[in-house]
Amino acid sequence: MKARELAVSGAYEFSPDVHRDERGAFVAHYTESAFSAAVGHPLRLGQNHHSVSRRGTVRGVHYADVPPGQAKMVTCVGGELLDVVVDLRVGSPTFGRWDSVRLDPVTYRAVYLEEGLGHAFIALRDDTVAAYLNSEEYNPGAEHEIDPFDPALGLPWPKDLEYLVSERDRNAPGLAEAERAGLLPSYEVCRALHARRG
Repeated sequence: MKARELAVSGAYEFSPDVHRDERGAFVAHYTESAFSAAVGHPLRLGQNHHSVSRRGTVRGVHYADVPPGQAKMVTCVGGELLDVVVDLRVGSPTFGRWDSVRLDPVTYRAVYLEEGLGHAFIALRDDTVAAYLNSEEYNPGAEHEIDPFDPALGLPWPKDLEYLVSERDRNAPGLAEAERAGLLPSYEVCRALHARRG
């Protein structure tokens, strides 16, 4: 498995070995040794879930309060999606920066993002299935969102799709508004959390 750190610190792309024969394919999305070598610690598993999305569905930008935060490892096991990671940590050298990776069940790439980072994706095909390994269980009271169409972020959504967006995400504040309201995680708090774990 190959690992590559993205333009947002604390986010990684993992490219696993895909074993193919006449029956089909076999792939390990997560191996603790390869993950730990890249990130510095194993992935704590608090919840595993998946979503199914129609073409043009935008989910995110979502993030959780830190602590405890919610780290995620995301793969696409059906269809195709464009996965986006956004640095929402106030004080971070890469604050406001984003990076993206196309995920599909051909390459079986995965994206990992540590606590304090924002996550979003757009489904590029109908019946796109995103699978998540999360470090913490979903806590609706600690989860927040940023407007995925905030022009200050300029996220790379394809222009040729009709977007399907939840009311929650459509009404989310922009990055500057969330920062002014004190809703964003602190880079120093996130670093302290990672130092204790690593």
